[in-house]
Amino acid sequence: MKKGVFDHTFIYFLLGGILSAFCAVAAAYMLYAFGYLSALGDIDNVIAVIPIAMAVAFAAGVPILLFVKHKPERAPLFIAVGLVVALSIVLMPKAVRGDWWLVKDYDRGDGQQPDISVYAPFAENSLAATLDAPSELVLTNDLPTLDGALALYPVYAAFAKNTYSRDAFDADPDSVTFTDTLKAYDGIMTGERDAIFAAGASAKQKQKAAELGAELVFTPIGREAFVFVVGKDNPIDDISVKQIRNVYSGKTSRWSTLGWRDGGEIIAFQRPEGSGSQTGLQQVMGNIPIAAPRPLPDDSLIGTNSLMKQISVVYNGVMPALGYTYRFFAQTMYGNADAKILSVDGVAPTDENIKSGKYPFSVRFYIVTNGEPKGNVKRLIDFALSSQGQELVAKSGYVPIV
Repeated sequence: MKKGVFDHTFIYFLLGGILSAFCAVAAAYMLYAFGYLSALGDIDNVIAVIPIAMAVAFAAGVPILLFVKHKPERAPLFIAVGLVVALSIVLMPKAVRGDWWLVKDYDRGDGQQPDISVYAPFAENSLAATLDAPSELVLTNDLPTLDGALALYPVYAAFAKNTYSRDAFDADPDSVTFTDTLKAYDGIMTGERDAIFAAGASAKQKQKAAELGAELVFTPIGREAFVFVVGKDNPIDDISVKQIRNVYSGKTSRWSTLGWRDGGEIIAFQRPEGSGSQTGLQQVMGNIPIAAPRPLPDDSLIGTNSLMKQISVVYNGVMPALGYTYRFFAQTMYGNADAKILSVDGVAPTDENIKSGKYPFSVRFYIVTNGEPKGNVKRLIDFALSSQGQELVAKSGYVPIV
């Protein structure tokens, strides 16, 4: 063999080996980063096996294309392997989300919601918290326009009840309103709201704020627990962080994998993108993609389109649902006697465990402004961080931040 031919062959095999090794490492890293390697023993459905099969096919297909000698009779093999490699690259994003359904999602709608009018600031017999002593802050004009998450309405209604003068509120009753987390964030970005009470923004909401030139400023004023909820007849009382991530990434789809032999398929409910609870789930999942919601096996599971009511719907003789929300909403604001909150890794979401951070999904909630707060908005935020403000946070059912 001539020296030049030898050199070219050596370089080809060297570069081909490097490329093959890179592809193998990339496939292995993807499986590691998305939790497949650590969850191999918990995968219980074919859909979750597809990303693993694609990663293996990609890692094995590249060296076949590079190193198996090309002959005319092997053309079908190379075409097939090439298609497999190409499809593995193109379809991997769909595969890791299990997004193979022709029916993309069940109709969640807005569903039933609790009657928040009972917390209205100046309603007769309002359930909004009241200070034990006269408020150190009283706003008589230029009332900040407040909005926020459904579960936090009792908090900001309590702040208005205790710091807004009745005459000023009567003159501007729209200063305290409720839309929902998604619309509240839109309102603060566009300047239609002065302050909103919400959990942290989602990545898409932060991106939208940047596009609109809005500077979201988050002032933490309290703590809450992001909780996972099942029907009361479910024998499982505790779930691990790993199990939650396996379920909501689609790797685990049967209750038997979690220890409930007769539970059947897990109906893992999700909330709309941009809602406070969906943002909470995204934070729990980290970099692991959330699986596309699977079509419900029966329309009866849609229930009232309220997650707290869907949790206790019976199907095939069991309560197969799993869902998530915030503790106050589940316990007080829209409680369901047929539902129960799970502990996580053996830790219950008690006030003590939330305050200490022992409960793994202890989260802060915020007063969010567009830019640094000024005027009465700043005065309201300063009040929220004072002893009286923190008293209202606690009396509203949440855990103080200070």
